[in-house]
Amino acid sequence: MSKKKIKIFFFLLLIFSITFYYFYFLNKKNVIVENPEEEKIQSSNVLSEVNFSSQDDEGNIFTITASEGEIDFSDNNIIFLKKIKAVIKLKNLEEILISSDFGKYNTLNSHSIFSKNVLITNKDKKIKSEYLDFSPQKNLMTISKNVKLSSINYSLLADVIELNIKTKKVEIFMYEGLKKVKIKSIK
Repeated sequence: MSKKKIKIFFFLLLIFSITFYYFYFLNKKNVIVENPEEEKIQSSNVLSEVNFSSQDDEGNIFTITASEGEIDFSDNNIIFLKKIKAVIKLKNLEEILISSDFGKYNTLNSHSIFSKNVLITNKDKKIKSEYLDFSPQKNLMTISKNVKLSSINYSLLADVIELNIKTKKVEIFMYEGLKKVKIKSIK
């Protein structure tokens, strides 16, 4: 091959490369930048001012509100919540009020988890903890992680408090058998 043909070959290769780069890479970026809001709308899974309410066969009513909810992409029935307030109206009993910073709610079965700065109030009792697992199907409320119960007459420190909603039975215990629940009389 002559030098002239080699120069023409490399010149054409350079023009082809530049053209390919321009149409493939630069045009692709322009398509993405054209409609960034449309892409956000399609992938958005955040809800504001979320409210759920359900009632079981016994007549107990469960209501949860949150400032924000985010639907789990892997399971659309799971919603992650922020700044939660919940009310449990038990038949023939007072209301139980619950608040927490974060939580998770299952829209199929109302199974709820509350975490971080959990506060549960009922009449003259107040329970603070870091975790609450509420299962309407099991009729069970399990309060754990730094549990502190206080009332007019006493205060209590424990690892776990379990409340059976149906039987109204309460169990208070520690995870380790040698440790004991600490109860302090206020009067």
